[in-house]
Amino acid sequence: MGNEILPYANKIITLIEEARQNALKSVNAELIKLYWNVGEYLSAENGKTSWGNSFIDETARYIKENCPEIKGFTRRGLYRMKQFYETYKDDEFVSALLTQISWTNHLLIMSSSKTQEERQFYIMLCVKEKYSSRELERQISSAYFTRYMLSKEALEPVPIEKNIKDRFLDTYVLEFLDLPEKYNERDLRKAIIHNLKNFILEIGKDFTFVGEEYRELLSNGIKELKGE
Repeated sequence: MGNEILPYANKIITLIEEARQNALKSVNAELIKLYWNVGEYLSAENGKTSWGNSFIDETARYIKENCPEIKGFTRRGLYRMKQFYETYKDDEFVSALLTQISWTNHLLIMSSSKTQEERQFYIMLCVKEKYSSRELERQISSAYFTRYMLSKEALEPVPIEKNIKDRFLDTYVLEFLDLPEKYNERDLRKAIIHNLKNFILEIGKDFTFVGEEYRELLSNGIKELKGE
């Protein structure tokens, strides 16, 4: 049979991968729901018991002593679940999106965002771009939200789909290019190509590079970076 079987085998492999991804999404959704429900319960009961603020500490200690096989429900973990619930319980804007991103990404967003608007921004960004925790951490550490908001105010209100120019931010964090203080367009182009993965992460995943088609996009991007 040889190559004749490849289309059929590849189809089965695709179905397996899709099932795996769906299973992971389902598991993640159930975990987020669990953490939400635990956080809701802790928030409601924390002020009712005679232990006061030590209620969560005592709960974590009991779980550890009596159910050591249960992981993640330490004092720190329980406080985070309570914080998670209390942070988003009145935020209808993102309530439907909470189960679509990982718990690690939720922790990054809660610990790094200063406002509700910033949290909403990063949650929607994670859902849209399917960020890993490493990718999200880089965007947060590079102040992506602040730079995006500044660019949003400066740019013409043209829909992104109609004007590729508006897909570029006014400023970029391009430290990964490791360019010298003085460089020319050729140096910049070469550095971007060699660091294409990080460059795509910086400008967003809306771009797809196929064959030689990336040249026009790179030229547009370089002109933007040079202010032309």
